[in-house]
Amino acid sequence: GKIEAAVTGARAFLAVEAAEGFAPFLWQFVDGPPIQNRRAPGEVPAETAESRAMAKALSGRGFRFCGPVIAYAFMQATGMVNDHLVTCPRHAEVRALSAA
Repeated sequence: GKIEAAVTGARAFLAVEAAEGFAPFLWQFVDGPPIQNRRAPGEVPAETAESRAMAKALSGRGFRFCGPVIAYAFMQATGMVNDHLVTCPRHAEVRALSAA
């Protein structure tokens, strides 16, 4: 189950980290800097082509329970994509952080 998946994921992480580094592996899916989205309410996607590619690559490396929706949520949470609406004060703040 999920505990087994967590152990498998930890092993997969260590393998990716040793081979190429986990951060470079993840950031390749946004091709460098964070993706700056400008969307209206209701247009923020649950998944994207990038998150589908990330999920496929993670699964190929041995990770489980990591579909494109989870991958996209991870990308949002870690700042790989800026999905704050332009009307949100955080949009400009997060955009400035990605330029630094």
